[in-house]
Amino acid sequence: MEILMSVIIGVLTTIGVYLTLRARTFPLVMGLTLMSYAVNLFLFATGRLSIGQPAIITDTASGYTDPLPQALVLTAIVISFAMTAFVIMLSLKAHAELGTDQVDGHRDEENVA
Repeated sequence: MEILMSVIIGVLTTIGVYLTLRARTFPLVMGLTLMSYAVNLFLFATGRLSIGQPAIITDTASGYTDPLPQALVLTAIVISFAMTAFVIMLSLKAHAELGTDQVDGHRDEENVA
């Protein structure tokens, strides 16, 4: 289970970095979203992966999971949603003003000619 989680986190991070380094705004937004998913999975995995264990300690429970990573992931989901909405609106405004979706604001040479 740990190997699968680490591979998934690595793949999401790799794809996110690749898309972030593209010169277009939509791949940038998708790359940031995938990297935030990778961070959420990493935070969730820091609480030790255990299946079928409650997050609240009771007298009858044989064990429990750490609720702190779950709370951190919930907070990170809310923050990443707000960040994604802001970046989408920022890229739409830049596209409307500049007329291109290039990150640096320059048009492609093939579109200018």
